[in-house]
Amino acid sequence: MKRKTIINEVTINGIGLHSGKNISLKLIPSESLGVKFKRIDLETPVTINADPNNVTKTSRSTTISSEGTSISTVEHLMAALFAHSIDCLIVEVSGEELPIFDGSASVYVDLIKQAGIKDLEEEKEIIVIDETITVRDLVSGSEIIAMPSDQFELHVMIDFPGAAVSEQSAGIHGLEAFDTELASCRTFVFTNELVHLFENDLIKGGDLSNALVIAEKGMTQEDLDQLTDRFKLGKHTINKNGLINNTELLFQNELARHKLLDLIGDLALLGKSIQGKIIAIKPGHKINNDFTRLLKKRVMEQKKLKGKPTYDPDLPPILDVEGIKSMLPHRYPFLLVDKIIEKSDSHVVGVKNVTINETFFLGHFPGNPVFPGVLQLEALAQTGGILALSSVPDPSNWDTYFLKIDNVKFKAKVVPGDTLLLKMELLSPIRRGIIHMMGTTYVGNKIVSEGELTAQIVRRNV
Repeated sequence: MKRKTIINEVTINGIGLHSGKNISLKLIPSESLGVKFKRIDLETPVTINADPNNVTKTSRSTTISSEGTSISTVEHLMAALFAHSIDCLIVEVSGEELPIFDGSASVYVDLIKQAGIKDLEEEKEIIVIDETITVRDLVSGSEIIAMPSDQFELHVMIDFPGAAVSEQSAGIHGLEAFDTELASCRTFVFTNELVHLFENDLIKGGDLSNALVIAEKGMTQEDLDQLTDRFKLGKHTINKNGLINNTELLFQNELARHKLLDLIGDLALLGKSIQGKIIAIKPGHKINNDFTRLLKKRVMEQKKLKGKPTYDPDLPPILDVEGIKSMLPHRYPFLLVDKIIEKSDSHVVGVKNVTINETFFLGHFPGNPVFPGVLQLEALAQTGGILALSSVPDPSNWDTYFLKIDNVKFKAKVVPGDTLLLKMELLSPIRRGIIHMMGTTYVGNKIVSEGELTAQIVRRNV
């Protein structure tokens, strides 16, 4: 799959739900990775990247912010972009929110089709969910569960016990049916929320044309008349679906379908395709964002683990401990590599089995043995020494010495019983005996330490 952008610039105007202002929105093609929102109504325009970590508010819509500047209600546009695989785009906005239109994503879908879509050269990154991930909100009872699947599928279940609607569910397999099954599904609000929203000027641009309004359970026509008179909404009745818009549902489960649309829009902030099955129970923008942030964090961890070596103790090593001793001058108790299992011109992988018999455990946290971080670096350096000395014809007559250590991080505790995989990779070609390497230490599926090491190969006096 290729990354995509649009072919032509397109512009549209609409009213902001919260501000009531007329807002201009322009979609501009871009070959730069990511969807970038640009506030052009400010003296100095501010760009805000579509990113789950930039979400600052999740009350009734998704708001992203940067440098103290915000843009809200981005989820409907983001859902339409995600459904059409557009991940390279500039969105210019003349206000603090995107237009609400009819409360759905259908206008944005039409806008994208008007602009046209084109492939870019770069391949699109796909997030593969390879284990079950669960996020819960104990206060609201919301829950999102993701699990492995061979495709992208979403399922949503909602329940509003105090409203005149029944439980609803909706699902989608892939995004091919987004335009016909989800895009037109409208946002909704309950009558018991209207008083707060109107009195706090939170829906200055709101009317019965841009949201479904649902009566609470037991609401009478008299209660409704008092409410609509108070806010000058005109005469309305409660229909069989519990709506007061004098309109009909597009689908019997339109509310659940809109929640599905919102979830897609919030997931779209990742900027990547997803392969996996996601089940959302009573979702909302807050838990959507909590889940999306966690998913992004897992992706970053997966990226780091992509280079994790595979260790099969049944396979013969490239060098056993005697072979290592023939190249390195280190001996007990300071030889910290047991075998070499991979080696090329640009990388090497060593193994260190940590046992309680190590002499340093006598003094390093007795009663709570922890493998010292500095010795992890020494083990990496010795592993890197094998790579460095492989570049000379008589390695036993050369030594390697540290020159510099940079960007070192210790991420997890190492204890007796752990097996360290020590990976060293060249960051630049060896020149004049100087070797610059990236070292990473793994225990299982965890990175326990990493850092850049620079050393020099020095010939012994023989």
